[in-house]
Amino acid sequence: MTKTNAQRLLDAAKIGYETVEYDVDEDDLSGTHAAEVSGIDPDRMFKTLVTKNERGEYLVFCIPVALELDLKKCAAAAGCKSASMIHVRDLLPVTGYIRGGCSPVGMKKKFPTFIDETAELYDEIYVSAGMRGLQMKVGTKDLFSFTGARTADLTAAPHRGETKC
Repeated sequence: MTKTNAQRLLDAAKIGYETVEYDVDEDDLSGTHAAEVSGIDPDRMFKTLVTKNERGEYLVFCIPVALELDLKKCAAAAGCKSASMIHVRDLLPVTGYIRGGCSPVGMKKKFPTFIDETAELYDEIYVSAGMRGLQMKVGTKDLFSFTGARTADLTAAPHRGETKC
């Protein structure tokens, strides 16, 4: 398998990681489905979401797959007035990644990145390796260091077991 941009960048930085492949269900691209079929604890698998603030700046947030993003908490963490999700059609042109395969590692540009504080509970977490069906387990400290991420409380409990983001 050809390595993704995220993998190549971690290799170049000499940051170790392990990959986990899983079958993609095009009808269910949710992170909870990905965690289930890959056998990964959903508390340790983080999805990458991209927002835009009121100044038009892009912000990247990584949260556990079973939770939803709290946009007010995100704006507060980033020191801005508001944040809103970018449209899925803008994801590829802005980040270089598609929905279901967006990684905090190796986007087209380096954007301010925030990872939910629950990541600090684990030595290693899983994030997308840059394509659907491929996760990578990476050291939490290494991920924070490589991406320049800051930690914050970014989530709201899901409503009735559903994930909105």
